[in-house]
Amino acid sequence: MRRVSGWHFVLAPLALLFALPLVWLLVSSVMSNAEINRFPPALWPHSIKFDGYRYVLGNALFPRWFLNSFIVSAVAVTANLVLGSLGGYAFARIRFAGSKVVLGLMLATMVIPFQLTMIPTFLVMKQLGLIDTLGALIVPSLVTPLSVLLFRQFFVSLPRELEEAAWIDGCGRLRILVSIVLPLARPALSTVAVLTFLATWNDLTWPLIAINSDSTYTLQLGLTTFQGQHHTQWSAVMAGNVITVLPVLLGFLLAQKAFIRSLASTGLKG
Repeated sequence: MRRVSGWHFVLAPLALLFALPLVWLLVSSVMSNAEINRFPPALWPHSIKFDGYRYVLGNALFPRWFLNSFIVSAVAVTANLVLGSLGGYAFARIRFAGSKVVLGLMLATMVIPFQLTMIPTFLVMKQLGLIDTLGALIVPSLVTPLSVLLFRQFFVSLPRELEEAAWIDGCGRLRILVSIVLPLARPALSTVAVLTFLATWNDLTWPLIAINSDSTYTLQLGLTTFQGQHHTQWSAVMAGNVITVLPVLLGFLLAQKAFIRSLASTGLKG
Protein backbone atom coordinates (compact mmCIF):
# COMPACT_ATOMS: atom_id res chain seq x y z
CA MET A 1 0.00 0.00 0.00
CA ARG A 2 1.37 3.38 -0.99
CA ARG A 3 2.27 5.61 1.92
CA VAL A 4 0.26 8.80 2.34
CA SER A 5 2.34 11.93 2.74
CA GLY A 6 1.47 15.47 3.69
CA TRP A 7 1.64 16.51 0.05
CA HIS A 8 -1.46 14.43 -0.69
CA PHE A 9 -3.54 16.69 1.57
CA VAL A 10 -2.34 19.71 -0.41
CA LEU A 11 -2.46 18.27 -3.93
CA ALA A 12 -5.80 16.45 -3.62
CA PRO A 13 -7.87 19.65 -3.02
CA LEU A 14 -5.93 21.39 -5.82
CA ALA A 15 -6.67 18.51 -8.18
CA LEU A 16 -10.36 18.71 -7.33
CA LEU A 17 -10.30 22.47 -7.87
CA PHE A 18 -8.76 22.11 -11.34
CA ALA A 19 -11.20 19.30 -12.18
CA LEU A 20 -14.30 21.40 -11.41
CA PRO A 21 -14.46 23.13 -14.84
CA LEU A 22 -14.24 19.75 -16.57
CA VAL A 23 -16.96 18.32 -14.33
CA TRP A 24 -19.18 21.36 -14.96
CA LEU A 25 -18.59 21.02 -18.71
CA LEU A 26 -19.67 17.37 -18.64
CA VAL A 27 -22.71 18.03 -16.43
CA SER A 28 -23.93 21.04 -18.42
CA SER A 29 -23.63 19.10 -21.70
CA VAL A 30 -26.54 16.89 -20.55
CA MET A 31 -28.65 19.81 -19.31
CA SER A 32 -31.37 21.62 -21.20
CA ASN A 33 -30.81 25.17 -22.43
CA ALA A 34 -33.30 26.44 -19.84
CA GLU A 35 -31.32 24.90 -16.98
CA ILE A 36 -28.03 26.30 -18.27
CA ASN A 37 -29.46 29.81 -18.71
CA ARG A 38 -31.14 29.79 -15.31
CA PHE A 39 -29.81 32.19 -12.67
CA PRO A 40 -28.56 31.02 -10.30
CA PRO A 41 -27.50 28.10 -12.52
CA ALA A 42 -28.61 24.56 -11.73
CA LEU A 43 -25.82 22.46 -10.30
CA TRP A 44 -27.32 19.18 -11.46
CA PRO A 45 -29.80 18.38 -14.26
CA HIS A 46 -33.30 17.28 -13.28
CA SER A 47 -33.07 14.70 -16.06
CA ILE A 48 -30.21 13.75 -18.35
CA LYS A 49 -30.77 15.02 -21.89
CA PHE A 50 -28.63 14.30 -24.94
CA ASP A 51 -30.25 16.95 -27.13
CA GLY A 52 -26.96 18.87 -27.33
CA TYR A 53 -25.06 15.83 -28.60
CA ARG A 54 -27.78 15.01 -31.14
CA TYR A 55 -27.79 18.61 -32.33
CA VAL A 56 -24.02 18.68 -32.77
CA LEU A 57 -23.66 15.30 -34.49
CA GLY A 58 -26.78 15.57 -36.62
CA ASN A 59 -27.22 19.20 -37.64
CA ALA A 60 -23.67 20.48 -38.09
CA LEU A 61 -20.43 19.66 -39.87
CA PHE A 62 -19.04 18.45 -36.57
CA PRO A 63 -18.21 14.89 -37.73
CA ARG A 64 -16.29 16.32 -40.71
CA TRP A 65 -14.40 18.73 -38.44
CA PHE A 66 -13.56 15.86 -36.12
CA LEU A 67 -12.21 13.82 -39.04
CA ASN A 68 -10.13 16.78 -40.28
CA SER A 69 -8.56 17.25 -36.85
CA PHE A 70 -7.87 13.54 -36.56
CA ILE A 71 -6.16 13.43 -39.97
CA VAL A 72 -3.98 16.47 -39.24
CA SER A 73 -3.04 15.22 -35.76
CA ALA A 74 -2.36 11.64 -36.88
CA VAL A 75 -0.09 12.71 -39.75
CA ALA A 76 1.74 15.24 -37.54
CA VAL A 77 2.31 12.66 -34.78
CA THR A 78 3.58 10.03 -37.23
CA ALA A 79 5.88 12.49 -39.00
CA ASN A 80 7.33 13.83 -35.76
CA LEU A 81 8.01 10.31 -34.50
CA VAL A 82 9.83 9.36 -37.71
CA LEU A 83 11.63 12.59 -38.58
CA GLY A 84 12.19 13.65 -34.97
CA SER A 85 13.83 10.33 -34.08
CA LEU A 86 16.07 10.50 -37.15
CA GLY A 87 17.15 14.06 -36.35
CA GLY A 88 17.56 13.37 -32.64
CA TYR A 89 19.69 10.29 -33.30
CA ALA A 90 21.88 12.21 -35.74
CA PHE A 91 22.56 14.97 -33.20
CA ALA A 92 23.13 12.45 -30.41
CA ARG A 93 25.47 10.01 -32.16
CA ILE A 94 26.90 11.56 -35.32
CA ARG A 95 29.62 14.18 -34.92
CA PHE A 96 29.88 16.37 -37.98
CA ALA A 97 31.31 19.83 -38.58
CA GLY A 98 29.02 22.48 -37.11
CA SER A 99 26.69 20.01 -35.40
CA LYS A 100 26.52 22.03 -32.19
CA VAL A 101 25.94 25.23 -34.15
CA VAL A 102 23.14 23.66 -36.15
CA LEU A 103 21.59 22.26 -32.96
CA GLY A 104 21.81 25.65 -31.27
CA LEU A 105 20.22 27.42 -34.24
CA MET A 106 17.44 24.88 -34.34
CA LEU A 107 16.74 25.27 -30.63
CA ALA A 108 16.83 29.06 -31.00
CA THR A 109 13.78 28.85 -33.27
CA MET A 110 11.78 27.59 -30.29
CA VAL A 111 11.85 31.05 -28.69
CA ILE A 112 10.62 32.84 -31.83
CA PRO A 113 6.93 33.78 -31.39
CA PHE A 114 4.55 32.32 -33.92
CA GLN A 115 3.30 35.83 -34.70
CA LEU A 116 6.66 36.55 -36.37
CA THR A 117 6.60 33.46 -38.58
CA MET A 118 2.93 33.13 -39.52
CA ILE A 119 3.14 35.57 -42.47
CA PRO A 120 6.22 33.88 -44.05
CA THR A 121 4.58 30.50 -43.41
CA PHE A 122 1.37 31.67 -45.05
CA LEU A 123 3.30 32.92 -48.10
CA VAL A 124 5.14 29.61 -48.43
CA MET A 125 1.90 27.63 -48.17
CA LYS A 126 0.31 29.93 -50.75
CA GLN A 127 3.19 29.35 -53.18
CA LEU A 128 2.74 25.61 -52.68
CA GLY A 129 -0.99 25.92 -53.37
CA LEU A 130 -1.95 24.46 -50.00
CA ILE A 131 -4.01 27.32 -48.56
CA ASP A 132 -7.53 26.21 -47.60
CA THR A 133 -6.46 22.55 -47.58
CA LEU A 134 -5.43 20.21 -44.81
CA GLY A 135 -1.94 20.25 -46.28
CA ALA A 136 -1.49 23.81 -45.03
CA LEU A 137 -1.99 22.50 -41.49
CA ILE A 138 0.09 19.35 -41.92
CA VAL A 139 3.24 20.60 -43.64
CA PRO A 140 4.33 23.15 -40.95
CA SER A 141 3.86 20.46 -38.28
CA LEU A 142 5.77 17.60 -39.92
CA VAL A 143 8.71 18.02 -37.53
CA THR A 144 9.31 20.40 -34.65
CA PRO A 145 12.50 21.40 -32.80
CA LEU A 146 10.96 20.15 -29.56
CA SER A 147 10.54 16.61 -30.88
CA VAL A 148 14.13 16.54 -32.15
CA LEU A 149 15.37 17.87 -28.80
CA LEU A 150 13.43 15.30 -26.75
CA PHE A 151 14.69 12.42 -28.87
CA ARG A 152 18.24 13.76 -28.82
CA GLN A 153 18.29 14.06 -25.04
CA PHE A 154 16.88 10.57 -24.60
CA PHE A 155 19.37 9.02 -27.02
CA VAL A 156 22.27 10.79 -25.26
CA SER A 157 21.20 9.13 -22.00
CA LEU A 158 21.49 5.64 -23.54
CA PRO A 159 24.89 3.93 -23.14
CA ARG A 160 26.80 3.53 -26.39
CA GLU A 161 27.67 -0.07 -25.49
CA LEU A 162 24.15 -1.08 -26.52
CA GLU A 163 24.96 -0.13 -30.10
CA GLU A 164 28.62 -1.15 -30.36
CA ALA A 165 27.95 -4.88 -30.74
CA ALA A 166 25.58 -4.30 -33.64
CA TRP A 167 28.04 -1.82 -35.13
CA ILE A 168 30.80 -4.47 -35.06
CA ASP A 169 28.47 -6.97 -36.74
CA GLY A 170 28.10 -4.60 -39.68
CA CYS A 171 24.73 -2.99 -38.95
CA GLY A 172 24.27 0.50 -40.31
CA ARG A 173 23.08 3.43 -38.23
CA LEU A 174 19.53 3.20 -39.56
CA ARG A 175 19.32 -0.50 -38.69
CA ILE A 176 20.72 0.19 -35.21
CA LEU A 177 18.19 2.97 -34.70
CA VAL A 178 15.22 0.87 -35.77
CA SER A 179 16.23 -2.46 -34.20
CA ILE A 180 17.98 -1.42 -30.98
CA VAL A 181 17.49 2.21 -30.03
CA LEU A 182 13.81 2.84 -30.79
CA PRO A 183 12.53 -0.23 -28.86
CA LEU A 184 14.25 1.28 -25.81
CA ALA A 185 12.86 4.74 -26.51
CA ARG A 186 9.20 4.08 -25.76
CA PRO A 187 9.03 6.82 -23.10
CA ALA A 188 10.43 9.36 -25.56
CA LEU A 189 8.10 8.13 -28.31
CA SER A 190 5.10 8.45 -26.01
CA THR A 191 6.12 11.93 -24.87
CA VAL A 192 6.62 13.24 -28.40
CA ALA A 193 3.35 11.66 -29.52
CA VAL A 194 1.36 13.22 -26.66
CA LEU A 195 2.89 16.69 -26.99
CA THR A 196 2.50 16.73 -30.78
CA PHE A 197 -1.09 15.53 -30.56
CA LEU A 198 -1.94 18.19 -27.99
CA ALA A 199 -0.34 20.95 -30.06
CA THR A 200 -2.02 20.03 -33.35
CA TRP A 201 -5.40 19.03 -31.92
CA ASN A 202 -5.76 22.22 -29.87
CA ASP A 203 -4.30 24.61 -32.46
CA LEU A 204 -6.66 27.43 -33.40
CA THR A 205 -4.51 30.35 -34.57
CA TRP A 206 -2.94 28.78 -37.64
CA PRO A 207 -6.15 27.08 -38.93
CA LEU A 208 -7.92 30.42 -38.50
CA ILE A 209 -5.39 31.95 -40.93
CA ALA A 210 -4.93 29.12 -43.41
CA ILE A 211 -8.45 27.70 -43.72
CA ASN A 212 -11.46 29.43 -45.30
CA SER A 213 -13.96 26.72 -46.25
CA ASP A 214 -16.16 25.36 -43.49
CA SER A 215 -15.78 21.82 -44.86
CA THR A 216 -12.02 22.06 -44.20
CA TYR A 217 -12.33 23.41 -40.65
CA THR A 218 -10.63 21.58 -37.84
CA LEU A 219 -12.54 20.80 -34.69
CA GLN A 220 -11.24 23.81 -32.77
CA LEU A 221 -11.98 26.24 -35.61
CA GLY A 222 -15.36 24.73 -36.33
CA LEU A 223 -16.33 24.81 -32.67
CA THR A 224 -15.45 28.51 -32.47
CA THR A 225 -17.65 29.42 -35.43
CA PHE A 226 -20.35 27.05 -34.23
CA GLN A 227 -20.41 28.75 -30.86
CA GLY A 228 -20.64 32.16 -32.52
CA GLN A 229 -23.49 31.14 -34.80
CA HIS A 230 -25.47 29.23 -32.19
CA HIS A 231 -24.66 31.08 -29.01
CA THR A 232 -28.09 30.35 -27.50
CA GLN A 233 -27.66 26.57 -27.94
CA TRP A 234 -25.46 26.22 -24.88
CA SER A 235 -26.14 22.51 -24.48
CA ALA A 236 -24.82 21.96 -28.01
CA VAL A 237 -21.80 24.16 -27.34
CA MET A 238 -21.01 22.23 -24.16
CA ALA A 239 -21.48 18.90 -25.92
CA GLY A 240 -19.11 20.02 -28.67
CA ASN A 241 -16.50 20.96 -26.08
CA VAL A 242 -16.82 17.56 -24.40
CA ILE A 243 -16.24 15.79 -27.72
CA THR A 244 -13.23 18.04 -28.34
CA VAL A 245 -11.64 17.45 -24.93
CA LEU A 246 -12.29 13.71 -24.73
CA PRO A 247 -9.61 12.49 -27.20
CA VAL A 248 -6.98 14.70 -25.57
CA LEU A 249 -7.87 13.47 -22.10
CA LEU A 250 -7.91 9.80 -23.11
CA GLY A 251 -4.62 10.14 -24.99
CA PHE A 252 -2.87 11.68 -22.01
CA LEU A 253 -4.26 9.11 -19.55
CA LEU A 254 -3.13 6.22 -21.76
CA ALA A 255 0.40 7.62 -22.12
CA GLN A 256 0.69 9.14 -18.65
CA LYS A 257 3.15 6.63 -17.17
CA ALA A 258 5.48 6.69 -20.16
CA PHE A 259 5.22 10.50 -20.32
CA ILE A 260 6.24 10.95 -16.68
CA ARG A 261 8.99 8.31 -16.98
CA SER A 262 10.47 10.09 -19.98
CA LEU A 263 10.53 13.49 -18.29
CA ALA A 264 12.06 11.96 -15.17
CA SER A 265 14.79 10.03 -16.97
CA THR A 266 15.78 12.57 -19.64
CA GLY A 267 18.11 15.35 -18.58
CA LEU A 268 19.82 18.20 -20.38
CA LYS A 269 22.98 16.28 -21.18
CA GLY A 270 25.55 17.61 -23.63
